[in-house]
Amino acid sequence: MFDNIQNIEKNYKIEFIRKSIHFCSLSIPVVYFFIDKITTLSILIPITALFVVFDLARYYYQPAAKLFYKYFGWLLRNYEIDNKRKRLNGASNILISAVICVIIFPKIITVTAFAVLIISDSLAALIGRRFGKRKFFKKSLEGSLAFIGGGFLVILLTPKVDYFYAEYLIAAFAVVVAAFFEAASTVIDDNFTVPISIGFVMWLLYLLFLPTFNLYIIG
Repeated sequence: MFDNIQNIEKNYKIEFIRKSIHFCSLSIPVVYFFIDKITTLSILIPITALFVVFDLARYYYQPAAKLFYKYFGWLLRNYEIDNKRKRLNGASNILISAVICVIIFPKIITVTAFAVLIISDSLAALIGRRFGKRKFFKKSLEGSLAFIGGGFLVILLTPKVDYFYAEYLIAAFAVVVAAFFEAASTVIDDNFTVPISIGFVMWLLYLLFLPTFNLYIIG
């Protein structure tokens, strides 16, 4: 019993460290807000390529695997060390989704989508692992509610086109949709599905309900 409690506490500490590192990714939307798309991509694409190459190398090149697992193995989840499926780790997925969001979506949407990913995903993991009791898809209801709560807070702080009330409703609906993707994500990493789903939902709803709004007001 005591050993089980110790293991739970150890796993939670590791998750806390994971999310502390994850939180550093908040620098992506913050920096992107102040610089242009081309400059952002010129920074993100090389970094993403390096992360992905090194991430994949561990599956095919033993020296890379030894180096990778020596320093980062303790941070990885089980599905991130599956030699059969060869899935990328969370950091690689974050960077890939960042590149895609910057390329596809207007900046005002990308900033919101990525800020929600970092804040909400961190809260969902920490709250869900500590207090989660009710199952919700592959995660916990408590964690998903924390995700939505964190997302709503982000919505209040991120930039809007005209700060019209409907913009907050659009972003809030996108957060709820993303919470389902986060809770249901299994094959595809939620670091990828969350910002992409938020981006597409926000963009669609702007086009449907606020078609005259200039989403590229922030260049």
